[in-house]
Amino acid sequence: MSEKNMRWGILSAAKIAREWVCPAIHMSDRGHVAAVASRDVDRAAAMAAPYGARAIEGYDALLADDDIDAIYIPLPNGAHVEWTKKCLEAGKHVLCEKPIALSADEIDGLIAARDASGKFAAEAFMVTHHPQWVRARELVQSGAIGKLNHVQAAFSFFNDDPDNIRNMPGQGGGALRDIGVYPSVVTRFVTGEEPDRIDAEIDWDMGIDATARVKAAFPGFNMDFYVSMRMAPRQSVTFHGDRGWLTVHAPFNAGAYGDEVLELRDADGVITLERFPRADQYRFQMEAFHATVFDGADYACTLEFSKGNQRMIDMIYAAAGTE
Repeated sequence: MSEKNMRWGILSAAKIAREWVCPAIHMSDRGHVAAVASRDVDRAAAMAAPYGARAIEGYDALLADDDIDAIYIPLPNGAHVEWTKKCLEAGKHVLCEKPIALSADEIDGLIAARDASGKFAAEAFMVTHHPQWVRARELVQSGAIGKLNHVQAAFSFFNDDPDNIRNMPGQGGGALRDIGVYPSVVTRFVTGEEPDRIDAEIDWDMGIDATARVKAAFPGFNMDFYVSMRMAPRQSVTFHGDRGWLTVHAPFNAGAYGDEVLELRDADGVITLERFPRADQYRFQMEAFHATVFDGADYACTLEFSKGNQRMIDMIYAAAGTE
């Protein structure tokens, strides 16, 4: 690895890698796509071609490649822990798609593997790197809405395809693991707090949690949200204080779902719209990853932070009567 150029390997030719993460690596200042690995070498070649990258047949061959510094993992959820550990043991930095684990306890093993390897590993929560969320945290923590009393959020889309991995229980599918992690992560990111108590209801379909309705008690404020894979697309997060409120209109798929706009109502009833230039949160994520590896910069979503998020998801399943 040259001082300012990280050579990335992509562990599978998954859609999110093709459409979002590979372009973000390509556009970043300090990294490039060097290789794509797949069990189907033709799929790997198709995804590698736009970047002049190599196509590699098989995942283990990518881990053994000395010309790869870091690996991005977009495998099915149930494979994340296994391959994150394998990548670290192979001496690679790792960025793994969420959820990085299916239970909080599993992340302890990843932290130990990270520390033993001396390499960096993180979960791919791109939202924590978007300027709108950095600004939302500043506004809430500076008292722009007074004392925070309540957070309300929603995230939904429609997908009832039985052949989609999100609908496969054996692949770690379900709405909570796919999108429920987002209302939880942004609330924890903005407030710095962890939930004390959770009540939840889950609607099951195809063996997965298709819809979840959650109420959570945090120190000093409450939260409620719903997530669903059986409803029309909707995204929203509102932080409601005793002096005002703040709404993030396109909180999770900024740009793709809607414009990056924060709506703030202050204590005088004045509503201000703060707009952000169209930004690629995946590129921000890659730049932050590189800054941590090259410069030792703080990272917004460490494995320790991820463990707190997975603990909240575990609490939701337990509260609904299923772990």
